[in-house]
Amino acid sequence: MLKIIERILLWLRGETLKLLIFAGILLIVWGITAPVGTLSWWLSTGTQALGFDINPTPDLIKNNFNLKNTGDKNCYIIFLPGVGDFSANELTPGEEIFLDNLATLHPQCAIVDDVFPYSAANKSLGAQRFLAPVWRFASQGQGWLKSADVLIKIRNLWRFAISADSRYGAVYNLGIANAIAERMNAASPINNTSEQPIKIILIGTSGGAQVSLGASEYLDKWLNTRLILVSVGGSFDGETGFNKVEKVYHLRGSRDWVEDVTKIIFADRWSWMISSPFIQAVRQGRYQVVETGSHTHDGVNGYFSIEMVDSTATTYVGLLLDIVNQLPIWDD
Repeated sequence: MLKIIERILLWLRGETLKLLIFAGILLIVWGITAPVGTLSWWLSTGTQALGFDINPTPDLIKNNFNLKNTGDKNCYIIFLPGVGDFSANELTPGEEIFLDNLATLHPQCAIVDDVFPYSAANKSLGAQRFLAPVWRFASQGQGWLKSADVLIKIRNLWRFAISADSRYGAVYNLGIANAIAERMNAASPINNTSEQPIKIILIGTSGGAQVSLGASEYLDKWLNTRLILVSVGGSFDGETGFNKVEKVYHLRGSRDWVEDVTKIIFADRWSWMISSPFIQAVRQGRYQVVETGSHTHDGVNGYFSIEMVDSTATTYVGLLLDIVNQLPIWDD
């Protein structure tokens, strides 16, 4: 399998037209087959095995996660990475710095960084039995073969699309919400009997913002919670989750053109769609855009880059961290 992939990449080398055609074919194939994994997960697991209904009772939630009244945290920071990630446990150095600093600055919050938002079953690409060698090859390529990581981005982009899809999104987002609640409980036992709502701060970068909004639909029903989304250059539709989150802070860099794409392709984001949940959130002041500076979407000038900003002593991720810490979300 790896030899076949390498031959294809050799054939594509230096041929822009061939690369575009090949990427187009991959997009079509993945678009046709992308829902299969989600539906397979659903058929093999289902709501009964998960212990969830659409409107579960508090006892059902308690039994499903073995909830106790011993958790010392009433705040959770959920980090969902972008479409370029191979798994939840392979954070970039900048992402690790960002989360380590948040953990130090906000000890009242438990950090959850082991949810992979591009798998309904929360399995990394390396855990897939058949295609695991392909994904490892794409993620570990060196030199000109490093461009093979576009395969991972295309694959994950389709999972982003499923999350926003009215046909398959409910099932996919259910799986992600289940993974989030499970990992929250593992980080610090969830106390769902307290009268004080649990604060859940979802930090989604790129496609992770859409998946965060999708999961919010279920987290809002399962738990007594305050849901806040911090979108870091996030991409999202204008329908999913906006009626469930208390506040959305959309952080964007001045050189990030990628986050502008979803403003065009999702009609619910258009300003004249006055009945859409997104436009309603904008009008109600629940959606706020925060400029972060000269960030690009990714790369050496990206939000989580450890490179210095111009000649200053601040890194790009340090600049992002300062802005996130200034958001009015940390004090009750």
